[in-house]
Amino acid sequence: MDFHQLCTFETFQQLWSHYGYGGNFPDVIEQEFRRIKGATYLDHAAAPLYPESLVRDYCRDISTNVYGNPHSHNPSSRLTHDTVEGVRYRVLQHFNTTPEEYSVIFTSGCTAALKLVAESFPWRPPTESEAGSHFCYLTDSHTSVVGMRGLTSGQGVVALPVSPLELENRSKDEAQGEDVICETPHLFCYPAQSNFSGRRYPLSHVKSIQARCLYPACDHQGRWFVLLDAASYVSCSSLNLQDCPADFISISFYKMFGFPTGLGALLVRNDAAGILKKTYFGGGTAAAYLSGEDYYVQAANISDRFEDGTVAFLDIIAVNHGFEALYRITGSMHNIQQHTFGLARYSYVLLSSLCHGNGRPVAQMYTEGQFESPITQGAILNFNLMDSNGQIIGYSQVDRMASLYNIHVRTGCFCNTGACQSFLGITNEQMKRNLQAGHVCGDSIDLVDGQPTGSIRVSFGYMSTFEDCQKFLNFVAECFVEKPVTVDQERMQKLKTATTASEASKEYPLIKVTNGEIYKVEEKKPTEASLKGFGHRDSNSHGEAYTLTNIYIYPIKSCGAYEVHDWPVGPLGLLYDRGWMVVNENGVCLSQKRETRLCLIRPQVHLPSNKLLLQASGMDTISVPLENNTQLHTGIRVCHSKVCGDRVETVDCGDEAASWLSDFLGQPCRLIRQRPDFTREMKNRLGGATTSSSLSLVNEAQYLMINHASVELIQKLMSSRQDDSEGDQLLDRQNVISRFRANLVIAGVEPFEEDNWSHLIIGSTRFMVAGPCGRCQMVGTDQDTGTKTKEPLMSLSAARTGKVTFGVYLSHQLPEGSAAATVLSVGSHVQPEPHSS
Repeated sequence: MDFHQLCTFETFQQLWSHYGYGGNFPDVIEQEFRRIKGATYLDHAAAPLYPESLVRDYCRDISTNVYGNPHSHNPSSRLTHDTVEGVRYRVLQHFNTTPEEYSVIFTSGCTAALKLVAESFPWRPPTESEAGSHFCYLTDSHTSVVGMRGLTSGQGVVALPVSPLELENRSKDEAQGEDVICETPHLFCYPAQSNFSGRRYPLSHVKSIQARCLYPACDHQGRWFVLLDAASYVSCSSLNLQDCPADFISISFYKMFGFPTGLGALLVRNDAAGILKKTYFGGGTAAAYLSGEDYYVQAANISDRFEDGTVAFLDIIAVNHGFEALYRITGSMHNIQQHTFGLARYSYVLLSSLCHGNGRPVAQMYTEGQFESPITQGAILNFNLMDSNGQIIGYSQVDRMASLYNIHVRTGCFCNTGACQSFLGITNEQMKRNLQAGHVCGDSIDLVDGQPTGSIRVSFGYMSTFEDCQKFLNFVAECFVEKPVTVDQERMQKLKTATTASEASKEYPLIKVTNGEIYKVEEKKPTEASLKGFGHRDSNSHGEAYTLTNIYIYPIKSCGAYEVHDWPVGPLGLLYDRGWMVVNENGVCLSQKRETRLCLIRPQVHLPSNKLLLQASGMDTISVPLENNTQLHTGIRVCHSKVCGDRVETVDCGDEAASWLSDFLGQPCRLIRQRPDFTREMKNRLGGATTSSSLSLVNEAQYLMINHASVELIQKLMSSRQDDSEGDQLLDRQNVISRFRANLVIAGVEPFEEDNWSHLIIGSTRFMVAGPCGRCQMVGTDQDTGTKTKEPLMSLSAARTGKVTFGVYLSHQLPEGSAAATVLSVGSHVQPEPHSS
C-alpha cells in the first residue's frame, strides 16, 4: 500500500475510531469557521480558532445590555458584578469544583497568574537553624514558569530545575507525611501538558508532591505546595480538581476558546490561599486604608484581594459565551480529547513512517512515546524534516514553504528551552554559542553549524478536521520527499497495534524517540538524477559571460517594478528604491500578502522633474515630489511604522496621494516615505557577511539579486508539473523573474551558484553577499494581473531540497565619497568571489 492510499479517512478509522461530534460535524465547521476556508490551520496550541457564534452572541449581549463598572452599586454595575460572579462559578464548574474549595482570580493571562504566585508566595530565606524555601520546576516548562526564579533569586531561595527522569527515578516508595517540626514553604511547578511535545505528566504528581513521596519534595523537609501550569492541557482535555487538588492552577481562556485574548485566571485552593501575601494594593483590593498613615486592611475575599483595579469585565463576559459555544458544538471536553488525539495520532503514525525513495526517514519525531493513549499524549506533534541524505532541513524553510500552501504551523523552541535542549541534544554551551552567533528566541535562524536550533510543531483543536491532516501530510510528501514516496510498512504496523504504553514499551521504551533509532537503511550514494538541478550548469548558460542583464527599482514598497538601464547608487542602495510605502488607516504597512492589487500600481521615478509618478490602469497619473531634504517642512506629519519588525520614522505624502491610493485599492490608506534624517541599520545575518549598511524601507538588505539559470530551472520544473491542457498557462521566464522582485538579474551563472559567493563586483562597484533570501507568499502573485496562481511556485522545493530560498541579498561597499557618482549599468561584467574553503 503506497502513501496516497494510506492518506485516506479509512486508514484514519483503522487507527482511531472517534472523530467529530456527531453526524453534522462538516456542517458545523462550515457554519462556525467559514473564514478559514482554503487555509490549513495547525497552530491551536498557540491560539485556537474561535467560532463565529461566540463572537456573534457576545456582540449581541454587550449591544443589548448596559454593563457598568462592578465597583459601583447602580443597576448596570450590579448587572456586571452578578455576571462576572456567574462566570467565576462556571469556571469552577468546568473544572469540577466549587467556590467552597477554590477561588478564581482573573488575570491578564497565564503568565500573569504565574507571576502573581511568585510575587505572593511566602518565600523564606535560609537561617542558621533552618534551610530556606525551594522553588522547583520541571525543566520541560514554559518560559513563564522558569522566569519565576527571577523573583526568587534575590530572596535567598534555592531555584532547583528538575528533569522528568529525576522526578520519577529519585522518588520514595512511601509518603514522608506532614512535617510538624519544619514549616518552611516550598513550591513545585510543573505543566500538566508539555507545550513542546504534548507529553502529559501524571496529574497524580500533585498529591505525590504534597505528600512528599515524589522528588524533590521527598528530599526536603517543610510544607510543599504545587502550582500546576494547565494552559496547554485544558485546551483539549477536562481537568478534574477533585482528582488533582493542586494548590494553584494557571490557565488562559484564549487557549480554550480562541477569544477573548488577554484574559486568564489563577485558581487558588482555599486551604492554601491564606499563605499568599501582597504588598501592593490597588483599587478594589482594600477593605480600608489611610493615605496619611501606613494603615491597610486587605479585602476578605481572595479574588477581591488579588484583582488589582477594575477587572476586564467585558472580556470576562465573553468567557461565558465561550463555554456556551464549546459545549454546544462538542458536547464535552472528553469528546474534544478523543477527537484531537485521533488526528494527532494518525498524523504521527504516517509522518513517522514516511520515507524518501532511498528508504531514509523523512521526519525526526520528538516524543516520549508512540501516541498510544490520550492520557499520556496531547494533540501536539513535534518534529524536524530531513532530506534524503539524513540532514536536517531548517524549520524556517519548512515554515515558509508551508505558508505558500496556506498551512499554518509553529516553529522554533516554543518558549520551552528545556524541552528543546533535551529533544534536540543542545547543550548549555551550545545554546550560549548560538547566541553569540546571532541566534535569539523567535528569530528564523534554524541551523547553526548544521545543527537545528528548534523544530516544527503541529497542533490540533476541536475544530480541526481530517482534511487538515491530509493536506499537511500531502504537503510534506510533495515538497520534501525524494520520489518515489515510500512508507516503512513494518513500523506502520507496529504503530497501528500500539494501543497502550505498556504494549509499546516492549518494542519502544519510553524515552526520546527519533527516527534515526528506528530505521536501519543502507546508505546510498546520490544518483545523477537526484542531483539534477544542483551544481550543474544549465545548457542555456554555456559560453555566456557573467553579465548584469536587468536592473529594477521598486519606488513604493510592494508596488510594481520600474525597469531601468542605468541607475545611480545611493547610500541606501539603488536611488529611491523602496523609498515609499502604503499603509492602512491604522498605519500598518500594506503588502501583497494582504493586498495583491498593489502590484498593479506602477510607480516611476522621473529624475529630470524630481517627481515620483503614480500610475495604474483606469486611474489618472499623479505625482509626488522626490524630496530628500534633511529639513522637514512645517506641517508635514511625522509618523511611526514598522518594517520587518524594525521601527521606522516616516513622513506623510499628503491627501492627494492618499485619495488616489484609497480609490484604487478600495480601502482607506496613505502613502508615506522614510524620513530623510532617519537611519535604519541592516541586521547581521548568520551565515552571511556582517555589515553596517543603512537601509531604505526594504525588508532585510539593500539589494536582491537572482540569476537566469535558476529562473529557467524553476520554469522547467513548473512546466513538468502542469498538465498538457494547461500549456497555454505556462509561465514564461519574464513572468517568473517578475514574481521574485529582484533588483539585479545576472546571466552566465549556474543555478543557485550565487549562494556560495561572499562578494562580487558589478562594473566598478563591490558588493557583499549578506545571505539567501527566504521567499514568502508574494511569489504566488502574478505581477501583471494581481491574481494568485492556482499553485504557487512550489517547484522551488524540488529545486532546493525543501529550502524556500531564491536569490541573495547584497549590500554595497562604496569607496568613500563615491556614492553620488556611482552608477550601475545593464551589460556590466559581474565578477564573483566564492567563499574561501
